[in-house]
Amino acid sequence: MTGPEPVPVDGVPVPDHGAWLRRGISRNGGPLVEDREVVWLQAGSYYADSRGFAGTTSFDGSQVHFHHLTGEPGEDTGTFRWEGTNLVERGTNPDGSTFLEIWTPLPAAAGATGSWSGPDHHVVRVGRHVVHVDSRAGTYWRL
Repeated sequence: MTGPEPVPVDGVPVPDHGAWLRRGISRNGGPLVEDREVVWLQAGSYYADSRGFAGTTSFDGSQVHFHHLTGEPGEDTGTFRWEGTNLVERGTNPDGSTFLEIWTPLPAAAGATGSWSGPDHHVVRVGRHVVHVDSRAGTYWRL
């Protein structure tokens, strides 16, 4: 006797621990480009993005939800899939526009990891990488 048919999954959850550099973005089906350095750090369910938003992630079995708690308001929703060591993200912004992003792991992500927040800021550290987000901007440092 065999078990039930596996349920297809559109995406995978974000890694529990990671430091990622964006290699390119396609907006609304346009060409894949990179116009600036963007770093995303994930420490457990907490994340910070150097574009200027931070908060928590959740996974509903198919899609990842980025709940913005600090910085740029909103919630991004997307699916992730692995292509080798890269993560490919397809999603929708709060304004309804779509995107595709390619994320590659940053070296030096082992070591201390944590997330700290205050009234108007959020900081995530993963190994030698730190992203600070407040109501004005996101800033990335490598220690």
